[in-house]
Amino acid sequence: MNNSRRRMMQVAMLGTSSALAASMTGAFSTQVIGADTSNSTRNDACNALLSHELRPLMGPERRPLCEKYGNKVLLIVNTASKCGFTHQFEDLEKLHQRYLSEGFLVLGFPSGDFRQELENEADVAEFCELNYGVTFPMFEKISVTGKSAHPLYQQLAQATGKPPRWNFNKYLVNRNGDVLGYYPSSAIPMGPEIVADIEALL
Repeated sequence: MNNSRRRMMQVAMLGTSSALAASMTGAFSTQVIGADTSNSTRNDACNALLSHELRPLMGPERRPLCEKYGNKVLLIVNTASKCGFTHQFEDLEKLHQRYLSEGFLVLGFPSGDFRQELENEADVAEFCELNYGVTFPMFEKISVTGKSAHPLYQQLAQATGKPPRWNFNKYLVNRNGDVLGYYPSSAIPMGPEIVADIEALL
């Protein structure tokens, strides 16, 4: 075999190896990107607000809120069992049931910041179920005010300029995880203002 033909064969073999390597690299890259996208919490379905990990009331494990509540309209409420506004549990449950099928949920966050919540989570859960038939998601007891506020409530306060000043403050969140409304303790959950704002987002 002369030198010219030998050189042509080497070039052909090199080209084939490069193409194969490029093909394998491309396939591997596609697979990795796909895996990262499916498991990431840094995407449109899980923005910063809903990326916070919280444990369901009496539940065993903290999970990002976006896993169950991404792409939903949410009314986030700090609750207490021994407050003058505790009767709002009844209307919050009615609101939750009325619009649940349309992608709306109430999320309740018990807090002892104002010294009106039961100490034990089991007692909180029993109180809500037995007295008001609460079925909307309730979460672990957290702080909602001051320097010790849970990061979720820090973000809610930053977005609205209004941290909770008492129990049963309410924050309305759209399907993209944007905080669009704030309502004080005195705002009635089934009142025309809150209902109209929720319906506008469904």
